[in-house]
Amino acid sequence: MLGHAWSLVQEAVRSGRIPGAALGAVTTWGEPQLRLAGWAQLEPAQRPLQPEQLFDLASLTKVLFTLPQILEQVERGALDLDHPLGRYLPELQENSAWLASCSIRSLLTHQAGLPADAPLHRWDQLSEEAILSHPWERGPEVYSDIGYILLGIVLERVSGVRLDRLPLPPGFSFHPDPDQAVATERCSWRGRVMVGEVHDEKAYALGGPAGHAGLFGGAYSVLRLAASYLRGDALSPAALAELRRPHSAERALGWQRKHPGWSGGSLCSPGCLGHTGFTGTALWIDFERGLAWTLLTNRVHPSRQAETGIIPLRVAVSNAISTSWRPT
Repeated sequence: MLGHAWSLVQEAVRSGRIPGAALGAVTTWGEPQLRLAGWAQLEPAQRPLQPEQLFDLASLTKVLFTLPQILEQVERGALDLDHPLGRYLPELQENSAWLASCSIRSLLTHQAGLPADAPLHRWDQLSEEAILSHPWERGPEVYSDIGYILLGIVLERVSGVRLDRLPLPPGFSFHPDPDQAVATERCSWRGRVMVGEVHDEKAYALGGPAGHAGLFGGAYSVLRLAASYLRGDALSPAALAELRRPHSAERALGWQRKHPGWSGGSLCSPGCLGHTGFTGTALWIDFERGLAWTLLTNRVHPSRQAETGIIPLRVAVSNAISTSWRPT
């Protein structure tokens, strides 16, 4: 099943564009197929990539952790997708009344009008209070880290515990052993290569775990979790149906839907969902075919400035896997 897709990944590693990569696929009832190439770390010392090592999943945190945790709280009756954010974060009313009136659903689908990003790590005093009292301005509907940071705060409010105390599937962590973690960037702000510490500056400034980033996971663990979505084990039938339902031309609940130019290529099924992470991670789930595949890389190591070709690589790999799939 990995066939030509694996040769594409090997060439990206062999050419030096990407230090290390894990490519894997799984069917609904099958065992994960996984192949590795390259290095978990190049600086300050080399470490080869191993199957059990954990990648900084970056924005996959949004769909592998925050979204399912929100849906679980909905099932428990602690939340509703269409309730206003201000019901759970009343502090927003004072300086961002428009945001307080936005639904939980609109944040999950990046339709609230929040900015894509903000340099939170450079704020003089970063805290939950500072984020909630900030006068956020409404703008166009764009993919937003800020929305998921707020959703992380909502989760802590309704669950009564910190994000890193909420349960995780096996093989995932917010605080991995550095010896078992794949390196990301040599960060000028933090003065070191990031290994086992979250790459995202905002999440780091918030203490590590956040609603938009901070989760680490191994390739096998990502594939097994994806298979549980294919089987319907990961969520209740009602929650999974809501997750898969189209919410816009390009988005389901949290996940991206198949659309022209997206990372999952043009040969997957119409109902395929996917998501990517800045560090070089990605996962796609083709429910109609009973197939999921992941490409996990450390493309930002040792610098995010290098041209790695990760965007066309994702598309090419996805098309190759979709082509190689055969119904069983």
